[in-house]
Amino acid sequence: MSTLHRPGVAAGRDAQALHRAAAPDYFGWLEHTRTAGGCARPIRLTGTMTNVDQDTGQVLAEQHTDELPDRVLYKACGNRRAAQCPDCSWVYAGDAFQVVRCGLTGGKAVPASVARHPVVFATFTAPSFGPVHHRHVPRHTCADRRRCDCRPAPCHARRDAATCPHGRPGACFARHDSTDGRLGRPLCLDCYDHDHQVVWNAFAGDLWRRTKQAVERHLAALCRRRGIPTVQVVTDAGKIRRVPPVRVSHGKVAEMQRRGAVHFHVLLRLDGVDPNDRHALVPPPTGITVDDLDTAVHVAARQITFTTPPHPDRPQGWSVAWGEQVDVRRIGTGDGDVTDGKVAGYLAKYATKATEVTGHCSTRLTPDTIDAYADPEGDHLARLIDACWRLGRPTRHRTSDTATPAGERQAKLDTGSHAYPGLRRWAHMLGYGGHFLTKARRYSVTFGLLRDTRASYRRADDGSITVGALAFVGSGWLTDGDALLANTAAAQHRERRRIGREEVAHETWSEVAA
Repeated sequence: MSTLHRPGVAAGRDAQALHRAAAPDYFGWLEHTRTAGGCARPIRLTGTMTNVDQDTGQVLAEQHTDELPDRVLYKACGNRRAAQCPDCSWVYAGDAFQVVRCGLTGGKAVPASVARHPVVFATFTAPSFGPVHHRHVPRHTCADRRRCDCRPAPCHARRDAATCPHGRPGACFARHDSTDGRLGRPLCLDCYDHDHQVVWNAFAGDLWRRTKQAVERHLAALCRRRGIPTVQVVTDAGKIRRVPPVRVSHGKVAEMQRRGAVHFHVLLRLDGVDPNDRHALVPPPTGITVDDLDTAVHVAARQITFTTPPHPDRPQGWSVAWGEQVDVRRIGTGDGDVTDGKVAGYLAKYATKATEVTGHCSTRLTPDTIDAYADPEGDHLARLIDACWRLGRPTRHRTSDTATPAGERQAKLDTGSHAYPGLRRWAHMLGYGGHFLTKARRYSVTFGLLRDTRASYRRADDGSITVGALAFVGSGWLTDGDALLANTAAAQHRERRRIGREEVAHETWSEVAA
């Protein structure tokens, strides 16, 4: 039972809420906290806010946070992770949906013509680092995958599977339920290559970068073979360059699998190049189709593989490549299985997640907290975190060309010119240090633009701006009762907005039907 749900704590929280609600300034406090209402741990700021005329710079009004309820200004934390703050992640997911959707259909400064550009939705998976328990449904007969009750196949049904060198069976005949805690766990912890997996996570971003470059190289070569000429453009520096007539813009979401390895869901859109405005979004040449983009993705996924730099624990490095399963689907804007709306919602949902599916959820680990999570003899997650911490340690090596005056070779500290030291920094993410939602610059609008637009909509346009000189004083609500009242009010506000949108949509449909 959690602390907040214990009877004594719940009674204290209710008493705090009643005390706040009975205060004369309750409704003023509720309005004051409305912008941060629903946030799990709002930021508390103190300082001065000055209202200044935009044209003349004249100070119109000045207010100190001591004059506000609780003597602080509340600001939502803005955390994207649903496990950390459901309300802020709900806002982030909405922005992520708009970022992805605008890149497919246009809108919000993206031309509507992008809806006619060829687009594919590709899924790149990690290779195998050892057999794990998994759930596979060979044939779905359910109407809704979210409530799927189809019978899965046996996990690892092998009649002739022998035991591993550690004496554990190499087969599993269980038909795992979707909530089975064994899913994603290795059949044998000692056989599983935990080191390789965390290194693969650390280099996955570089693997994707090389893959996209290979896709663009394949398409450029295809244009040359088909006689499609290059385009002459002027760079920002004023120089004239000849570039391929096609380029690929992407929106990418990283999803953590149950076994703790990331895989990528990527939207790849084929664009052309305008010789008069290299920043413009124009359709690709008629000689390049969605079939060519599909082929280019498969060719690049098979082609790209590299070896990581040497490590003291593995001088030959580790191989980094995609897994065997590379799924590529065409995106349609109609009523098909893979539409722009479904893909945008799918990617927005995973943009608010991290390692929760693996069962691990912690903040950045330090030498003081690592022992609580890492164990070389522990379970699967403990061994992955231990591998991150061990491989990410600073290492010393002997130089072959530098000597001291006494003729002795000097040891230098390898602070890590590559990704290995980053393993410690991202041990809480099982080695993956990339962002969970990224996009090409030309793909769509930015999160910053959406936030600025939302702020401008809320701000009264009276010709003045507010300049704040604020300092951080803490995070979180002052009491559990305050959190209950603010979050309840925010939930009611969201529900009213949802019902309002449904009513507007219903009235619009009734008018069209009539």
